Parts: sequence; structure tokens; C-alpha cells
Amino acid sequence: MLLVIAIVAIAAPALLVHFGPRVVVVHGHIVRAPHRHVVPKAELPPVEPVTFQDLAPSDARAYNAGVPFSTDPNPAARPFHLSGTLDEQARATDCMAAAMLYEAGDDNEGQRAVGQVIINRVRHPAFPKTICGVVFQGSERSTGCQFTFTCDGALTRHGWRPEQWARARAQAAKSLGGQVYGAVGYATHYHTDWVVPYWQSSLDKVAAVHTHLFFRWSGWWGTPPAFNRTVSPDEPVIPALAYYSDAHKGGGVFGPPLTVEAVVAALAPEALPSPLPGDPETFLVTIDPHLPPDSYPLFATRACGDRPRCKVMAWTDKARTPGAMPLDAGQIDTMAFSYMRDRTYHYDKALWNCATFKRPDSSECMKTQVLLPPKEVVNKAPAATTIPAATNNLTGVRRKPVSIPTPTAPATPATPESHLPQESH
Repeated sequence: MLLVIAIVAIAAPALLVHFGPRVVVVHGHIVRAPHRHVVPKAELPPVEPVTFQDLAPSDARAYNAGVPFSTDPNPAARPFHLSGTLDEQARATDCMAAAMLYEAGDDNEGQRAVGQVIINRVRHPAFPKTICGVVFQGSERSTGCQFTFTCDGALTRHGWRPEQWARARAQAAKSLGGQVYGAVGYATHYHTDWVVPYWQSSLDKVAAVHTHLFFRWSGWWGTPPAFNRTVSPDEPVIPALAYYSDAHKGGGVFGPPLTVEAVVAALAPEALPSPLPGDPETFLVTIDPHLPPDSYPLFATRACGDRPRCKVMAWTDKARTPGAMPLDAGQIDTMAFSYMRDRTYHYDKALWNCATFKRPDSSECMKTQVLLPPKEVVNKAPAATTIPAATNNLTGVRRKPVSIPTPTAPATPATPESHLPQESH
């Protein structure tokens, strides 16, 4: 009997500690976190309303700092490509842009992270199947909406300048056009580090971006196969966005497509490249492959600024982007775009690698070129070159071989095309 009593006395508290809610004391405050529940594959995980622990911001930060990151793999999500009609795409883009601005502010990295969570949600069967449906889920409630700006009056209290809206809309278009923000993986939830939502302890913490912490569901529902839902293009009209968006004024009206100027204007100043050290007129850059190819010249001219002479060479693969001149044949072959300016010669030319980017005019295409040899090599060339008669034959006519003097190095500066792939003819 005494042995049984002793076992019960030891086992009961242990069971309570193991199965009861987790209790953490932060600066004298008790924080109760529900026990982690891993939802089985056969059961769809619930999407809980966003409610918060009653903690001061400093206490919340201390608590969040003590929550470890998951040690499980955190793979990047698959690229997402928006479908639907022009007005449906415009509504989705504007819903995404609004979420990016109100959730992350005018910050490109934060906006990309928020956009990735929205894309992850729309692919997951636990959430609505449209972009606008995900962003405005629960907005009909005064509390408990999924994105707080949709139900706390922020849309009417705070506005954004047109250039901020243009930047967010351009970033939304890139995220919905295949750009992936891999750092957050398949995260479906996030919050700022100065709050503690009740759902937090039932999810895996996977990433931090500035002051935002990102989470995914534990178990199968947080793995890539769970994100298999077919997304609907039937985007609803959101009247609350009518102030910003023609696409949400109803009546099938859609906003104009993003212009090249708007896309490039969306580039933050820090996104513009710096010239080579010691050569302020030359830029070797990795250009965002999600930018429209027609925007590359404007990107180059923004990088060049007011320089009278400027040379921009761009690759879409960072691993292939060289760090110094001169370029070798392989680097020239993989170059995606080049821009050359020399106002002394009234020269201003942009060229694309047409094996990658189809152009309507072949004069805009690069052609393979071998780099010009150094001047001293040119000067040591033979005095004359003879063109074989066989290369200049006409049937029945005998021609005398012609000797052509080798051109001397020019006294004027090199032509603007030096060291650049040339346009095709």
C-alpha cells in the first residue's frame, strides 16, 4: 500500500507537468503556452484567430528570444505563378501589395517575407484559395482577423504615398510571378517579436526577418507535400481597397499593368549596384531575373546616373557574375545584358542576349565576340596581310592577290564597343 501511494505521489505531478500547459515566468509574469499538438495528416489543422498573451513588449521579446528555432530542414518553397484574367491578376496583386505595406512597411526584404507567407497559405488547404481571400480572412470581425490591418481600422487611419504603393505593387507582382523568398521556407504564420500569440507554441519557429518571427505547422502539415492545393484565380473585390486600387472598385475595372518605370522605381536605392573598385565607369552586376527584360536599360541608366561614360554588364546568375575586368569568353557568352554610354561619341546602346531574351529587333541582340587584344599585341602584328585569291574568286576570272596594310592603333580613344558583345547585323 505504501509503495502504491509513493508511486502515485511521484507519477501524478510528473504527468501534470508533462501534459499540462507550459508555464514560463518572464520578468515576474506567468506566460501559459498550450501544449504542442501535432495535427495528424488525416485531420486538417485549425486556423486560430490571432489573440495575444497579455505581456508588455519587453516581456514578449524576452519570451520570444527563449523560443528555439526548429532544427528540422527548412526548404525553400516552389515558385508561384499567378493565373487568371487581367482584372483577377490586378486584384490579387493589389491585395498582396496592401498586405506587404501594412505588415512590413516600405521595406523590400520584409515585404518579400510577408508575400511568401501569403503564397504558402493560398497553396495550403487550411486557408482560403485566393490571394485576396487569404489576406482578408476574418476581416469581417473586429478582432481575430488573420492580418490585423484588415480589421483594426489601419486602412482608413494610415495612408501610403504613391511611390510607396508603386514599390509594394511592383514587389507583389514579382512575388506572384515566380520570385521566391527562401529564408522563410514553408512558413504559414508570423508575428513581431514584441507580441506572443497563443498559437505560437503549437508551431515550429523557422526564421527571423528583422523584427518578425516566422513559423510553420509541426508534423506533416508543415512539409512541402501539404502545400498541394490548386489555387483559384477567382479573386474577390475588396471594397476597402478601392481608395488605392482601381481593380477593387467593382464593375470588372482593372488597374493598368505595371509599367517598366514603376518596376524599376520600386528598386530601393540600396538595390542599385556599385561600380568596380578603381573604375567608376564600369559595372559588373547580377540583375534580378524577375525584372521584365524591357526594364534592364532603365535599370542601367539609373546605375550610371550622370556619368558621361558608363558601361554596365549584367548576368542573371550571381555565380556567373565576374568581379573584375577583363572578361573571358565564358563570361561574355553567359552575359544577359549590356549597356554602353559615351556622350563624347553620342553613343547610347543597350543589347540583350537573345538566346535568353527574345527581342523584336535583331539589332538589339548581342553576338559572340572575342575580346580585343592589348594594344601592344596589335602593334606587333605583321606589316601586311595577304588575302588568298581562293577567297575572292569569280568563275573564269583570274585576280591578282591584294595586299592590305595592317591598321595602326588609333590615336583617339577606343571605340565604345571595346570589350562589349556586339550587336548582330
